Amino acid sequence: MACYWIGDIQGCDRPLGQLLETIDFSPSRDELVILGDLVNRGPSSLAVVQRLMALEGSVHCLLGNHDLHALAVSCGIRKAGRLDTLDGLLNSSGREVWMAWLRQQPMALWSHGVLSVHAGVLPSWTVAQTLALAREVEDVLRGPDWQAFMGCMYGNTPAAWQDELKGFDRLRVVVNALTRLRFCTPTGEMEFNTKEAAGNAPDGYMPWFDVPGRRTAGTTIAFGHWSTLAQPQRTDVWALDDGCVWGGHLSAMRLDRDGRHERLSVPCPQAQKPG
Repeated sequence: MACYWIGDIQGCDRPLGQLLETIDFSPSRDELVILGDLVNRGPSSLAVVQRLMALEGSVHCLLGNHDLHALAVSCGIRKAGRLDTLDGLLNSSGREVWMAWLRQQPMALWSHGVLSVHAGVLPSWTVAQTLALAREVEDVLRGPDWQAFMGCMYGNTPAAWQDELKGFDRLRVVVNALTRLRFCTPTGEMEFNTKEAAGNAPDGYMPWFDVPGRRTAGTTIAFGHWSTLAQPQRTDVWALDDGCVWGGHLSAMRLDRDGRHERLSVPCPQAQKPG
């Protein structure tokens, strides 16, 4: 038995199938954690969703920013962008089924001693607080008012967490941290414009995992979202977005029962042009 964490798929079903063959994945024996951005930008979002839905029971799929965007487009809250490739999903006969399934997926996960998120964790958050805040968003997404939440989800403010935040401001900060975070200040103020590598941090900012005194330091955190980030030279973070949709690789981290871990990848030749 092994558990595998897989980075951003973004609608690249063929590489996903190749990676599952490479790791000899067995749904009766093994477990998958998909680190968000299941869909969009790649050619086969519907096929990815159908494959993962069929693996229910052996797979945990986190929500990333592109997955939330797909939900927002599907209910008319947002318009599809120029680079979006969501038509197969939006025009499918099973549209209501995949929408309902996607809304049930977690924002964060604790499994096998690893905290999994799509993007990042704010420095003031503990593991327990991260999971509790993720559940607040999950409860809204699974409830009757999820479309109202979608309409208020977008925006860059508040830029930092405060315990007294309430309502949509509170939920927006949680969503932004878990699905969009790359850089923040030592006090946890987030920055969303810079998408370059860790060495190109804006003045006063740093990669979220390098903040001194981060309360999740020492906990292994698996995340995706940051395709320009090479794996940091540290063992407590697993950066698993290797830019599949841009012609890079689709990567998995294998954790064996004895605690050994190994990174495995397959090439993704169907490159899109970044916008």
